[in-house]
Amino acid sequence: MSNQYINNPEAAKEYLPRYKLVYFLMVFTAVVFLSRLWFLQIIKGAELREFSEKNRIKEIKVMAPRGIIFDRDGKVLVENLAAYDAVILPQYVDDLEVTSKAVGDALKMEPDKVLTKVVKRKKQFGPFTVVKIKENLSLDEVFAIQRLRIDYSGVEVRESTIRNYPLKENGAQMFGYVSEVSKKQLPTLNQQYKDIFTFQQGDIIGKSGVEELLDIEIRGRDGYSFIQVDAHGREIASAGSKILGQQIKDIETTPGHNVQLTIDKDVQEAAYKSFKELDRIGAVVAMKSNGEILAWVSTPSFDPNEFAKGISASIWSKLVYDPFKPLRNKVIQDHAPPGSSFKPYVAITALESKVITPTQIVNAPGSMKFGTRLYHDTLKGGHGNITLFEAIERSSNIFFYKLGISLGVDRMFNYISLFGLGSKTGIELKRENSGLLPNSVWKKQTIGEEWQPGENLSNAIGQGFVTVTPLQMAVGYNAIGTEGKVVKPFIIKKIIDPQGQVLKEFQPQLVRDLKQLQPNGIQIQESTFDTVKEAMRRVVQGARGTARNYKVPHVEMGGKTGTTQVRSFSSDDIYTECSTRPIQLRHHGWFVAFAPVENPEITVAVLAEHSCHGSSGAAPTARDVVFAYMKKNHPELYENSSDLKVGIKPLPVPPPPTEPDSE
Repeated sequence: MSNQYINNPEAAKEYLPRYKLVYFLMVFTAVVFLSRLWFLQIIKGAELREFSEKNRIKEIKVMAPRGIIFDRDGKVLVENLAAYDAVILPQYVDDLEVTSKAVGDALKMEPDKVLTKVVKRKKQFGPFTVVKIKENLSLDEVFAIQRLRIDYSGVEVRESTIRNYPLKENGAQMFGYVSEVSKKQLPTLNQQYKDIFTFQQGDIIGKSGVEELLDIEIRGRDGYSFIQVDAHGREIASAGSKILGQQIKDIETTPGHNVQLTIDKDVQEAAYKSFKELDRIGAVVAMKSNGEILAWVSTPSFDPNEFAKGISASIWSKLVYDPFKPLRNKVIQDHAPPGSSFKPYVAITALESKVITPTQIVNAPGSMKFGTRLYHDTLKGGHGNITLFEAIERSSNIFFYKLGISLGVDRMFNYISLFGLGSKTGIELKRENSGLLPNSVWKKQTIGEEWQPGENLSNAIGQGFVTVTPLQMAVGYNAIGTEGKVVKPFIIKKIIDPQGQVLKEFQPQLVRDLKQLQPNGIQIQESTFDTVKEAMRRVVQGARGTARNYKVPHVEMGGKTGTTQVRSFSSDDIYTECSTRPIQLRHHGWFVAFAPVENPEITVAVLAEHSCHGSSGAAPTARDVVFAYMKKNHPELYENSSDLKVGIKPLPVPPPPTEPDSE
């Protein structure tokens, strides 16, 4: 057939336009390729060469160690430990299922969990993310993963640091915990700290407590190391990492600043040990008279080391659904009626208002009727004719019901609010609740109802609408003990750089002096404080004091017990033994105290939830905390006491009082 076209030129001309089109396409294609080559080689050559060089270099982020947290004496409270993590880099993995099975077998993990973790992270953060499969590897696990790297690309062991909390559950809500930044938090943090830090997926941040509060100060600055890799992302043995012939220098990490707290580790451990041995739920806070926090306990608690390692779903679920809320910081977040521990404030109000004198006798029977309701005393038969001293010492409700009727809610509010109740204390830690100190204006604005006269009675014994936090009670009682000095509590003492230089030091702050004239026209006399302090001394030191069984050796302590009902009970049930009720229906117990009475150095507030009584429920821990503090800071008091020479330990719990007592 080909001979036909050769011998017939006219037939061949018919296909000539098609040949021209083919020639044109061939020339056009050649021009495009040559133009592109010219652009890549001449115009973009240097840039693409640099990119190619960089593509041989893997950048490994080196996490900066967080700053160490010390107590007031320089003892370690929170530290860092060296650790190794198993990671997978998905972009270098040839077969993810096969690799997941190999990694799972090496780490004794289910392969499906490894696969799911990688897939989930890829969806969240893209294919170039570094996926941590397991943290804090054992040496055997490190060797197992290192062997896998030979046959499975994208599998690595990376050195890291892990946050360590030696006290574990003790003080966890105060110290807080760290965990990986979430995808949702990234844009918020990067906007908030855009001129300071750039947060990335995988970064560890403080999520609560001091760790959250000082995260920027203690997190440090991450470094980077650079290594040459092959096409599978595996390190190539070489003299060094270079781009365009120039050596790349690693960027060293900058450790975070260290922090010194006002916490005294010895007092902290004494508080936790005492509360734990009594199997209590609630909070303990100890404060020096200048506002420095010495101990901070909230129970039930959690182990922040679990968060540092990567908390499991089962442990997280257990914490979240625990009915007693271990993740809550009960020292500042839980607010409860103070019960009879509120009475010293009411006594100060009554004395300053001339409603009563220190020696005035008031009859306190077993019950009294106001309106249509019958009000009961703490002692079924009543306390008889008593003065203010005896009313506080024995904790008579009837005595204070009568004061509440005479004072009214607004006068009580005007005086007691000056002690800080119903307001946030200003402590540095986040999520502090203010509690509530009611007055008639608050009820009208909030509930839309007028204040009722009968509510003055419940208000006067710390029930009704009144709710306070343990920290507020510590601040208020400290003001009574120091005769008018309301201080701002604080927990951060110093911020120190890694070289030991003090960058910032925090000083005590006096909020107000109640012996000076206040903006609302109130000025509390020294004699009033003296009277109430003597009554509170008798609570512990007196023969019939509600905390008489919990004295501190060689030191006079003043305080007040309190018992608050979690619900109302009928007249028949009010004197029923509390311990026979279901735990959720048992009363809360309070004990707040300061010592020594004459010149207080330490104030302790204890809220023992569902412990039935303030005396047996909360007072033992307050006693143990004060004893620990005194034993450490005033050893001369005990050097001749042979029975107290062996360390700081809780004193034995005495038998309950023989006199019936709800406090």
